[in-house]
Amino acid sequence: MLPKVIENKQLINAQQMQGASHVLMVLPRTSHREVLEKIPQLELLRRALKRKRMQADELAKSPIATDLPHGGVAAWLILDENASRFEQHTALRKAMGLLIDDQPHEIVLAVFGDSQQRAFAAELAVYVALINSAALPSRKQKSKTEQVKKIVVYGDQSRHHHANALATAEGNSLARELTMLPPNELTPTHYRARVKKLARTEGWKIQEFDFKKLKKMGAGAFVAVAQGSHEQDAAIVHLSYSPKGAKQRIALVGKGICFDTGGHNLKPAKYMQGMHEDMNGSAVALGILLAASRLTLKTGIDVWLAIAQNHIGPLAYKQNEVIKALNGTTIEIVHTDAEGRMVLADTLNLAARDKPDAMIDFATLTGSMAVALGSRYSGIFSNREALITQAIAAGKLSGERVNAFPLDADYEPALDSKIADIKQCTMDGEADHILAARFLMRFIQERPWLHMDLSACSCEGGLGAVASNVTGFGVAWGVELLRRM
Repeated sequence: MLPKVIENKQLINAQQMQGASHVLMVLPRTSHREVLEKIPQLELLRRALKRKRMQADELAKSPIATDLPHGGVAAWLILDENASRFEQHTALRKAMGLLIDDQPHEIVLAVFGDSQQRAFAAELAVYVALINSAALPSRKQKSKTEQVKKIVVYGDQSRHHHANALATAEGNSLARELTMLPPNELTPTHYRARVKKLARTEGWKIQEFDFKKLKKMGAGAFVAVAQGSHEQDAAIVHLSYSPKGAKQRIALVGKGICFDTGGHNLKPAKYMQGMHEDMNGSAVALGILLAASRLTLKTGIDVWLAIAQNHIGPLAYKQNEVIKALNGTTIEIVHTDAEGRMVLADTLNLAARDKPDAMIDFATLTGSMAVALGSRYSGIFSNREALITQAIAAGKLSGERVNAFPLDADYEPALDSKIADIKQCTMDGEADHILAARFLMRFIQERPWLHMDLSACSCEGGLGAVASNVTGFGVAWGVELLRRM
C-alpha cells in the first residue's frame, strides 16, 4: 500500500508548517520578492546556507535540511525547470531522503512559484515521495520500518497529475517488490499464483501455457531451459487488458527467470549472487500493465511472462544440443547461461502470432550491456526507427534514460551454425548484447519490435527518483511510451 495523498490549493503558512514534523520545501529558481515573501521560515534557510557557505542555486543539486523551531525538520530544494527530468528526480530523491530516513508517518510537500510551476513541482514531488514510501520486502526480525501513511500537498490540487504519479509509483513498487523477494518465496509456482491473484483483482484475462502444454506445442527453446527444474512448474503466462475504444494493441514480453544458476555452465558464486532478480523483466512488464490499468489508458495491452528457472540437474540442457523452437528454427546450444534469449524466443513467437501493433520485451539479458552502459542507463534495440525515436523521448520525459544500440545485419554471421539454423550465442561473448538482439529478431515475425536490456535494473545507492538499489527501471518509461504511442 502506498500513502494517501491529500491536496491543498493554498500555499503553506507558518502555522501549518509548525504543525508538521517533516516538510519538503520545493522552491522555484527565482529572485522575485513576491514569491520569496510567501515562503515561511525562509530565514532558517538563509542562515543554513550562510553556515554551509553555499549559494542558493546549489540547492538544485544539493538539498539541505534545517531544524524547525517546534522540533520538526524541513528539507529545502530548488527545482530547476531547465534541468533534465533525471536530474530533477535525483534532486528530489536526495531531498526526500533527508526526511524518510526518520521514518515519518506523514510528509508535507510545499511547492511555490506561479500556478504552472507549482503544478509541475507537485507532480514530480508526489511521485518521488510515493515511490520512496513503498513497503519493500524485508525479513529482518529486529528491524521495524515505519511506513509513510500520508502525504499532504500544499500549493497545488492537480488531481489528474497526482493520479498519474500514484499509478506509475504503484507499478514501479510492484516491480521492485517482486524483484526483491528471495528465491524461495518467488518460485515459478509462487509467481504464477501471485499473477493469478493480480489478474482477478484487476480484471485482466489470464491464460497459462504450462510445461506439459508447451512441450506438446513444440516450444523447444523454452522447454530446454525449464526441464532442468525438478518441479517443472515453468509456464508462459498471458495477461490481457482490453479497454473500450482501444484502437491498437501492444504486446509486452518479460523474462521471468526466478533463479539462474547458469545451468551446466555454472556461474561462480560472485555472479550467482542476486540471480533471483533475473525475473526483473517480467516484473517490469507487470508493473507497466498495473499502471496502465489504473490510468485506464486507451490501449489494449497483452503481457507475456516467460516464468521459469535455469537449474542444473540430470535433465538440464547441455552445450552442443540442437533444439527446435516453436517457429521451427533449430538452435545450436553454445552456453547454457544464455537461457534468457531461449525462453524469450518462444514467448516472443507466441506474442507475435496475435499480430500486435508493436512488441516490447524487457529482460536482464546480457552482462555485456552492463559493461557497455554501467547501471545508469538501459540499452534498447528496435527494427523500426520510429520506435527508437519514441523510446528515447520517453526516456527523457520519464527520467529513465535509454541508449540505442546498432542492430545491423552484418553482426549476425557470428551466429552462423554448421549444424543448425542459428547459434544461441558465441563463446567469446563479444558484442553479446547486439547478438542477443539479432537472435531474438528471428522470432518476432517482422512485427514492429523494441527490446530493452535492463542494465539499470539495479544501481547501488539508487537511481533517478528511486532510492533503493533495485530500481524498477522501465515502468515509468513504459507508461510514457504507451502514452506517446
